[in-house]
Amino acid sequence: MMTRRITQLLIGLAMYGISLALFIRAGLGLDPWDVFHQGVAGKIGWSIGTVVVVVSFLVLLLWIPLRQMPGFGTLANAVLVGVFADIGLALIPAFSHLGGQIAMLAGAVVLNGIASACYIGARLGPGARDGLMTGLARRTGWSVRLSRTLIEVVVLGVGWLLGGSVGVGTVVYALAIGPVVQLLLPLFTVPVKAPQSPVEAVPAAP
Repeated sequence: MMTRRITQLLIGLAMYGISLALFIRAGLGLDPWDVFHQGVAGKIGWSIGTVVVVVSFLVLLLWIPLRQMPGFGTLANAVLVGVFADIGLALIPAFSHLGGQIAMLAGAVVLNGIASACYIGARLGPGARDGLMTGLARRTGWSVRLSRTLIEVVVLGVGWLLGGSVGVGTVVYALAIGPVVQLLLPLFTVPVKAPQSPVEAVPAAP
């Protein structure tokens, strides 16, 4: 079961990075965090994948006062999404035709939903940004929805000011990704074996 969980996690993170590349190549707008990543990348001259990795580890520093503990999946997420985003950008061409852009945007949303369901369903730790959201909600008493909204409004605003791409894709992602993940998550959630009862856990006498 652990082999399946790790394999599913790694495949999910690879697909997530490729979906980010698809969003960028579609040229119709990015999700809030990637608007921020793209804006930073444009200002400092790094690849967007490098920015994703660096920002992930900076966000993990914010876990310390929130008393969040990263898992294996958290650290893998911090590294692999950015790596595969750059690989995807090296392989996927940009489209100037609106029909191609729309098709690529739709594919990006679907692939991102599958990827999210895979890595969440593997149950090996949340991504850095997800953990920031849930940790903030736990420490402040705010709802997860409010915490996520506040964080994403801030990063979206800063990213837009830095030159990140905001457009119809940003709206489509915001409206579609929740339902897509909710639909797919039951298919990819790996069941975790329930712990044994105290009686079952005691080995039989020889």
